Amino acid sequence: MRDYFLRRLLLIPPTLFGVTLVVFALTRAAPGGPLERALQEAQMVGESGGSFASGQQGTALSDEQIQTLKEYYGFDKPWYVAYVIWLGNLAQGDLGDSFRYSEPVWSVMKERLPISGFYGLTTLILTYVVCIPLGLLKALKHRTFTDNATSVLIFIGYAIPGYALGAILLLFFAARLEWFPMGGFTSYNYDQLGTFERALDIASHAALPLTCYMVGAFAVTTMLMKNHLMENLAADYMRTAIAKGVSLKNAVKGHALRNSLIPIATTFGQNITFLISGSFLIEFIFDIDGFGLLGLNSLLDRDYPVVMGVVFLASLLLMIGNILSDILVALVDPRIRFE
Repeated sequence: MRDYFLRRLLLIPPTLFGVTLVVFALTRAAPGGPLERALQEAQMVGESGGSFASGQQGTALSDEQIQTLKEYYGFDKPWYVAYVIWLGNLAQGDLGDSFRYSEPVWSVMKERLPISGFYGLTTLILTYVVCIPLGLLKALKHRTFTDNATSVLIFIGYAIPGYALGAILLLFFAARLEWFPMGGFTSYNYDQLGTFERALDIASHAALPLTCYMVGAFAVTTMLMKNHLMENLAADYMRTAIAKGVSLKNAVKGHALRNSLIPIATTFGQNITFLISGSFLIEFIFDIDGFGLLGLNSLLDRDYPVVMGVVFLASLLLMIGNILSDILVALVDPRIRFE
């Protein structure tokens, strides 16, 4: 098993190389890049002023200025040469500078990672803490009032997209009732508050967004837990254990529950990326300056260094999460041995 995980770790660098290579090539091939936008803006400025530089109609920039812009945006070299340069800078921990913010990409991302990490980690913890016991309860109380009532609530929440629910909650609880703030991560006077008041301030701002984040994950994780637990409750080894005198509670706790956690552990790796990616729609609605909204804005603004940084970090977390999922599966089920 040790050799298997070592091989998985050694596969991370070539996988990252393939992912970043494809994305880098796509950013160069996509129309409407930062260079084209800069030239269009300069042309509009020149036409509005009624003058053209170097006697050339249709452009407000000379050839030397255009070449300077190409060097600034990194378009003065073929894309594969530019990628090798970016890869060399990445090996030194340099992700480049943002076109939009004129700051290092890592600094731009670092400012938003704590916000997205807070929402992602809180959502992940609450989802597993609530959904696993709820799925266990629904399996043991199958076709009872408790099971039916919770199923109705779960599927109503699953049917409503998180961003649509966010708009409704914001309109009703924030705008009309004024129970919660309209948006943001903290209040304007956050630095002037005490420790307890800061915690309350963050909780009041996070209540509605966390509800939107968890509404979809609740349904999937709860029903996944319930369905697999019901399959294990009907298995032969459960009937054998009960026939030998083991109580239902001990049989569920010692056998069925552990086997039912295997699919939950399998999907854990995919949820790791949620720690930073979040939902750009929810962040947009609640005015949260998080990592997901940064990725969307950088893509729309053709801020390619930030796009590459977001892709690199998200891909790295996904692969690490998949390895963690394999480790959790091996811990939950000792019969599983990766070769």
